[in-house]
Amino acid sequence: MSTAPAQNLRPRRSVLYLPGSNARALEKARTVAADALILDLEDAVAPDAKDTARQQIADAVGAKSFGRREVVVRINGLATPWGEADLAAIAAAGPDAILIPKVETGGDILAAGHRLEALDTTRSIALWAMMETPAAIFNAESIARARREPHGSRFAALVMGTNDLAKETRARLVPGRAPMLTALSLCVLAARSHGLDILDGVFTAIKDHEGLRRECIEGRDLGMDGKTLIHPDQIAIANEAFAPAADEVALARQIIAAFAAPEAKGKGVLTVEGRMVERLHAEIATRIVAIADAIAARAA
Repeated sequence: MSTAPAQNLRPRRSVLYLPGSNARALEKARTVAADALILDLEDAVAPDAKDTARQQIADAVGAKSFGRREVVVRINGLATPWGEADLAAIAAAGPDAILIPKVETGGDILAAGHRLEALDTTRSIALWAMMETPAAIFNAESIARARREPHGSRFAALVMGTNDLAKETRARLVPGRAPMLTALSLCVLAARSHGLDILDGVFTAIKDHEGLRRECIEGRDLGMDGKTLIHPDQIAIANEAFAPAADEVALARQIIAAFAAPEAKGKGVLTVEGRMVERLHAEIATRIVAIADAIAARAA
């Protein structure tokens, strides 16, 4: 889901990682039902395959053959031997967004934004940030606040790197994710404070569909917009969990209609289906309906 105006919302229920070095996976990505794709040049690509993967991804992105799926490329960090070349090649190819790994300060976003401005003069490419270190969690609000700065205006989303965060903190990824809830919640608060979307981390037990469903629901209830995934078999579960339910959409339409009725003019509180609703509920309802409509349009 998106922070854009309601009429321009972009669902981000399912966001599938794909290794840039795997040409077959890139080809298959053109048919999957994910809302977005993250074509990866960082963790999923060995050092000796970085150059080949960069070219493969640049060619795939430049071909504009992924349909309505949002296309994001995770580059290597700008301080690595590959980062600057990644940024230049991928910016020229024109994805929807570039995902910066290992972000730890707002300055990291501003530096990436400054470099990207020289490469993307149309300002069509957004920036996303991986939140995967203890420093990133401590600095979550200042990282998100970078969106308010001139060089950070293209900043659009936080992506939780829960596996890296678990490695760095020695926390265990147990059912319910109690050791991770503080970090996840702090990042949700930071994202919402500054108009960013936020995506939950991956679930690595590919065959545990019930475990994935539980974790998607946990993320949704925390306020996440969607979930990053590592296998196409996980897409349908994420799409279902992060989509508004039919009864939720029906109630939202009723709330919108109730506040739009002539007799509601000037009223701040109404009763709909036996519930007291305020104008803030009408705003929530408008977003729910917009997301539902965007999902329906994508399915069509």
